[in-house]
Amino acid sequence: MIKINLLPFRAARKRENVRRQVSIYFLCILFLFCIMGYLHVSLGGQLSQLKTREEVLRKELKSYAAVTQEIAKLEKDSKDLDKKLKVIKSLEKQRVGPVLLLVDIAQAVPFDRLWLDSVVETSGRLSLQGTAMDNHTVARFMTRLENAPHIETVDLDRTSLKYFPEYKRRASNFVLTCKTDYKEPEPGPETKPKKEKGGRR
Repeated sequence: MIKINLLPFRAARKRENVRRQVSIYFLCILFLFCIMGYLHVSLGGQLSQLKTREEVLRKELKSYAAVTQEIAKLEKDSKDLDKKLKVIKSLEKQRVGPVLLLVDIAQAVPFDRLWLDSVVETSGRLSLQGTAMDNHTVARFMTRLENAPHIETVDLDRTSLKYFPEYKRRASNFVLTCKTDYKEPEPGPETKPKKEKGGRR
């Protein structure tokens, strides 16, 4: 009977399995290091790009901040200019207004029928004192004032009859109070009726 010793074969096979497992283990470790190296390089490149992008955005933000400051300065200058223009318009209005008002009063006075003794204008309030031939003349004077471009309302404060011996006749003394407005009248056809203003007392 022939006997075969299988122990050397089994030991060789066992050593082969050990070598295969060790090779697979080192290959896995090598593959893992390769992946880690790739990810490190890739993520490092992305991080570098993001840092570069951040620097660019910061520079743009600084430029926008300068533009924003310039816009704020221009807005402030514009507001200051508007205030100055309003002051200039107000001064111009106060300078020209009384002249325009005197023209309106002069055009409204009935010729040889009414005489003014006092004309006082304060803060948009106009006080007129005078003498008229009769109450009808006073009413006509008030109507003309109401239609004047720079007078808004006309109110009759008081009226009284006074006898003048030198003329041997009576006349009406009156006191009117008006509200003035120095705005320029709106352009329009002469035939266009004027808007009614405040009535008389």
